[in-house]
Amino acid sequence: MPFVRIDTLGTDPARLDALGQAVQDALVETLGIPPEDRFQVLTGHDGAGSTLRYGDYPGVPRDDSVVFVAITLRAGRDAGRKRAVYRRIAELVHERTGTEPRNVLVTLTENGDADWSFGYGQAQYAPAGRGPAGASPR
Repeated sequence: MPFVRIDTLGTDPARLDALGQAVQDALVETLGIPPEDRFQVLTGHDGAGSTLRYGDYPGVPRDDSVVFVAITLRAGRDAGRKRAVYRRIAELVHERTGTEPRNVLVTLTENGDADWSFGYGQAQYAPAGRGPAGASPR
């Protein structure tokens, strides 16, 4: 159910794989995501044909080993669980790739049940005829 996009400079397949696995493991450990629930786009930018731009906002110095992690998932986690996933992603990325935690930028975007289709043109989390709890479909 989370959809993860990871962007970094460099196109080393081993680093991309390690980044993807680190994020997946953090989601499993901190949010209870099933291990097989893995949807990721891993992109290494070459710095010429595609690149990343970053600054030191908000006082966090970054360098060319920066990693952007964008996670889209259904709403419902409190701030404590979100902080736990940020922390665990930074720890695992550092352990597995040597990337300094200061270079790991994570964003979470939440959405609802009707915002997902896993195939067949269907909203598997919000099948036709099912509205919000207690509501009738329109």
